Amino acid sequence: MYVKKLPEYMNFAAPSCQGCGHGLIIRLMAEVCEELGVTGKTILVRDVACGGSASGAWNVDSITAAHGRPIPVANGVKGASPENIVIAHIGDGAAYSIGSAELVHAALRGDNITVIVVNNTVYGMTGGQMSPATLPAEKTASSPKGKDADRYGVLNVVDLIGNLNCTYLARGELYDVPAINKSKAMIKKAIQNQIDGKGFSLVEILSPCPTNLHMTPLKTKEFMHEEATKFFPLGEFVDK
Repeated sequence: MYVKKLPEYMNFAAPSCQGCGHGLIIRLMAEVCEELGVTGKTILVRDVACGGSASGAWNVDSITAAHGRPIPVANGVKGASPENIVIAHIGDGAAYSIGSAELVHAALRGDNITVIVVNNTVYGMTGGQMSPATLPAEKTASSPKGKDADRYGVLNVVDLIGNLNCTYLARGELYDVPAINKSKAMIKKAIQNQIDGKGFSLVEILSPCPTNLHMTPLKTKEFMHEEATKFFPLGEFVDK
């Protein structure tokens, strides 16, 4: 039986919850960088939240940014070291709430960085509170009766930055092997764009969070596939 080896510089020490998508997304980034031959010059800027699991899983140079600030830190690193491949790894709460201003202006300027947003519809590390991506009627730690979407809305990153100066804007999921392969292809295109100096690329990946959605890993994958995609359709929305 053929067993695919772990990517270069990657190990099994990621401290993610069982069923969490962060570890798989980290592996996809690692596989892509290895295939593109840029692992040795990749710098990962991770959030202090669940994305911090990357520090135990992928042994590339990395920086932990303040919560919600991986995008401006990544932009600063890229400006100081343009020869490096710089990836901001961030969650939906951090990207679309705390770091929304930085996200918008990085996309508006067309900064030559790659942003990977892990959208699990909640603030994962801080207790499972409602985020801008929480679905209508979804129960969280701060919306125990269900999110009032008429009051709070549901933020779709395509609506937020799709008309700005993005080179590439796409959304994938981790539901099954074909979906994972599509997500990997999106990440690969986003990083290739940075290699080619084309500008700002963002890939959002719908990811299960069994701990904060209070479901089994399988039920959480089904929830993200069947419910989250109603508000966050999959596909490539900007591809220049």
